[in-house]
Amino acid sequence: MTLKERERAFLIGAPLAIVPALVFLPAVVFLIVFPRVAHGGLIALLVLPACALVGSYGLWKLALGAVQKPWGLLNVLNFGALMVLLVIAGYTGLFLALMTLKL
Repeated sequence: MTLKERERAFLIGAPLAIVPALVFLPAVVFLIVFPRVAHGGLIALLVLPACALVGSYGLWKLALGAVQKPWGLLNVLNFGALMVLLVIAGYTGLFLALMTLKL
């Protein structure tokens, strides 16, 4: 993988992985758990799989960029984006678990 391809993988993969991860928790809460809009379940049926597909593609791009040699700044940036994604996944899981206890 050339330097330009790794840069492109980071610039495409980071937003495609992080934004759907940030959208997932509010979408579940406001469309499924406490529906605030009419037909929230139907909207969630469209939004949540789209978030999963886009997020997995972005995660794939980040993972490819993080493990390519030679090691450099782009590897660190890809790894940092993966760590941010790990933190987002952690608090999303924690909040969803706490909501199931509350219900």
